[in-house]
Amino acid sequence: MTFGTPKYDENGVINNAIVYCHGSLGNFSSVKKIFPLTGEGDAFDEEKYFFISISALGSPGSCSPSSTDLKNKFPKYSIIDVVNFQKQFLAEKFNITHILGLIGNSMGGFVGLTQAIEYPDFADFIICGVSTYKVAGHDFILSKFVNEIIESDPDYNKGELTYSLIRTLRLANLAEFNFGLSKEALREMSNDELSVEFENFGNESLDIDIYDLKYCNESCMYYDVENDLDRIKAKVLIIACKQDPHFPPELDAIPMSKMINDSELIVMDSDLGHLCFNELETISDELARFMSNFGD
Repeated sequence: MTFGTPKYDENGVINNAIVYCHGSLGNFSSVKKIFPLTGEGDAFDEEKYFFISISALGSPGSCSPSSTDLKNKFPKYSIIDVVNFQKQFLAEKFNITHILGLIGNSMGGFVGLTQAIEYPDFADFIICGVSTYKVAGHDFILSKFVNEIIESDPDYNKGELTYSLIRTLRLANLAEFNFGLSKEALREMSNDELSVEFENFGNESLDIDIYDLKYCNESCMYYDVENDLDRIKAKVLIIACKQDPHFPPELDAIPMSKMINDSELIVMDSDLGHLCFNELETISDELARFMSNFGD
């Protein structure tokens, strides 16, 4: 998806592109999270910037186990492969070899930081939201648990969807339920309400391909750029959420902000927890101040 107003340099190449990178197994439509901030004078004014949102390598609708029908024969990939896939796409489709900036939430933050490390001159800024510099601790164990659930199904290696794999897919996704909304939001629901939400979450997850899930989970599981953060030259804005059960600020965003030169940190207060990018308008002033450094 693209929207906004492209501006061109003397060679006719777009020079105000901002790339949006979604979370695990999302797609290009995740860019809608910034729509409330694209009006005139807003942080992401579409008269000022040109936005490109790409479905990442491994995600449904892009090059993935499900869309290629390779299933469990799809080549394993890592976050650097996702970065290179994106760079190649931008060069081939838009003739863009430098972007103004990148906005990434959750796994999209992995992509942004990895890009800034491997290609320090590719972007002027990175906005890294509800993300981290390495998968560790409870988050690593969650990834291991999801992997264990999937691999425990003897039908996984068949490469075709069976009734058993559908059940396994549902269980693997339900492992993630506690890591979306904040603990406070979950506690405010009655047990009956929670049971309904849990059931709905499991049913909605059946739209995900189990092989897409497995490959994406493994691409993130060993992500770790802690020792390379000093290579980043782009200006970095880190957005965290106080109630994020996935990446608590004290374990992820705060130490990361101390390791990245020229970085800024915003800690949101939102019961949406890891899903707080759905209410970015609550930090519109802070975002506008940061974005005032970029563009005309």
